[in-house]
Amino acid sequence: MMNSQRSTELRTVFSIAVLSFLILLAAGTSVASAQEKEYIETVVADNGEKIPLKMVLIPGGTFKMGSPEGETGRRENEGPQIEVKVDSFYLAATETTLQLFLAYYREAKGPKEDFVIASRRDDVDSVTGPTPVYGDMTMGRGNQNPAMGMTWLNAMTFCKWLSKKTGKQYRLPTEAEWEYAAREGTSTIYGIGDDPALLSEFAWFKENSYYETHDVAQKKPNAYGLYDILGNVREWVFDYYAKDAYAQVADSNPLDNPTGPGAGKVHVVRGGDYRSTPATLRCAYRSFEQRSWKAGDPQIPKSRWWYPNIDYIGFRVARSIAP
Repeated sequence: MMNSQRSTELRTVFSIAVLSFLILLAAGTSVASAQEKEYIETVVADNGEKIPLKMVLIPGGTFKMGSPEGETGRRENEGPQIEVKVDSFYLAATETTLQLFLAYYREAKGPKEDFVIASRRDDVDSVTGPTPVYGDMTMGRGNQNPAMGMTWLNAMTFCKWLSKKTGKQYRLPTEAEWEYAAREGTSTIYGIGDDPALLSEFAWFKENSYYETHDVAQKKPNAYGLYDILGNVREWVFDYYAKDAYAQVADSNPLDNPTGPGAGKVHVVRGGDYRSTPATLRCAYRSFEQRSWKAGDPQIPKSRWWYPNIDYIGFRVARSIAP
């Protein structure tokens, strides 16, 4: 009788242990699925077109942001190097395509007058986007070419539109996130290595682009699965630009998910473009918006949304991982 009771108790304990394990396993599976290595966001445009957007997981970690003294091509605004911690996040595998950007343009296009900001539509959830573009936004390129010529405000508004469209919070990557992803866990000059001879396999730039942009994802991806992170078009990031941005925070090392200066007049663009030399394709290379980019705009006042005839500015979207 005692043995039978003991056996029953043991079975009960074992059953509880198994149940607990299954619960923990299910919880672990849920967390893992929330951080899949990649996923496809299908954006349904107003005309019914289904547009895929591939997002890849960038695992968090720490790295040295900027370039060391003595790196070939180094510029003063790339130093001093700072220690940075970046949380895991998702980043688009490609630069935002014309196909997806045109869907946004059709749905969010604002009134013709550039000084009118508020939406006049009845839909309270609508996003008021850019005024009509001066000229042809595609500049004769196809759907899979990166979208080009938008201002930082326009790229940010696209992220707002995409967030409302999908129910997920999309945004521009920070400058730290962008460089961390481009370096793909290494400290090499180009992420893929230190040898500029490797660039032709991964990037469209001065030596192989024939001075024009190309469809996304035609070259090899980096170790994280990111295409064209160097070259093709430069990419907007969230941060304001400051020449001494790293020096301002040098005493605060290490930095936890920095977002750049708190204020400024212009924003940072990263990654170089189809006209770039190897020196300006380096992971640490920083550039920023120029007044000359609006020189081709005949409108008065100049558009807040567009850089006419500038076909080397684009962006890719990021997404934080919710706790």
